[in-house]
Amino acid sequence: MKKSLKAYAGDALHALGTFKFWKELVIMTLGMAVGAAAVYYFLMPSKLIIGSISGLSIVLSEVFTNLGWAVKVSTLILVINAVLLVLAWILIGPEFGLKTVYTALILGPLVEVWARILPVEKVITEGTSVMNDPWLDLICFVLMLSIAQAILFRINASTGGLDIIAKIVNKYLHFDIGVSVTIAGAMICCSAFAINPFRLVVIGLIGTWINGVVVDYFTDSLNKRKRVCIISDHHEEIRKYIVEKLVRGCSVYHLEGGYSNEQKVEVVSLLTQSEYANLLNYLKENHFDVFITAGNVSEIHGKWHTRKGVEEE
Repeated sequence: MKKSLKAYAGDALHALGTFKFWKELVIMTLGMAVGAAAVYYFLMPSKLIIGSISGLSIVLSEVFTNLGWAVKVSTLILVINAVLLVLAWILIGPEFGLKTVYTALILGPLVEVWARILPVEKVITEGTSVMNDPWLDLICFVLMLSIAQAILFRINASTGGLDIIAKIVNKYLHFDIGVSVTIAGAMICCSAFAINPFRLVVIGLIGTWINGVVVDYFTDSLNKRKRVCIISDHHEEIRKYIVEKLVRGCSVYHLEGGYSNEQKVEVVSLLTQSEYANLLNYLKENHFDVFITAGNVSEIHGKWHTRKGVEEE
């Protein structure tokens, strides 16, 4: 049964009083500030068209200028994002849609904020771009934007624009988010033929691919957890430490040793890197005889154990 507007309004008012809301608001603002700086200082001066709404806006701004209509890049970013937000609400969900409304609406104004705080003309010492080399401009832009994208994707938000299409591809076709970013971005790169030579368009396509790879890397790094498997005669003490001290869930398995035929107990848990370090220190301090295997996990579906009343997924 679909919620009414009144129900959505009630949920929104409830969210305003939570720590999670304000924390994510700060994260989204800082993430978009990084993304806006990447666009203003590296994308716009070099006129590199990476697969993004910012890139499309640069193309359209140049086209409109050639037609005699002066339209700011920041204005086009705002207008195009407003149209795409409808897709976010309908196809992905209200939470993603509302967060993306906020991030999309502040991207254009944040570009203007950077322009007032530190105009790009003061940063460019020679040539026509900050790094005075399209490849270096590309690398700086991709690194900064990918960090912003990974941070926002982690809290079920995005930078807006073609990230919305990437999220749709990720949700319905189950591609990795980096691959989804590449697919969505590649669809826009060819529009750069309207204002750029072939060489710069190829650089933009390569940049779009690198963007997808780097987004996957940062996303995996931010979501990384340790799957820890411990076999020990002190399994009960270890279980209590994980549950009571680390405040994490765990699973206990009874097994038989293939070599010794002895009955053993294995404790398995998913921990953050810091929690894993604390567990190792606990085992070392107590001189427990243990056999441990640990591996990295970058995807967790379903509810992860709650801590301090805050759900983590």
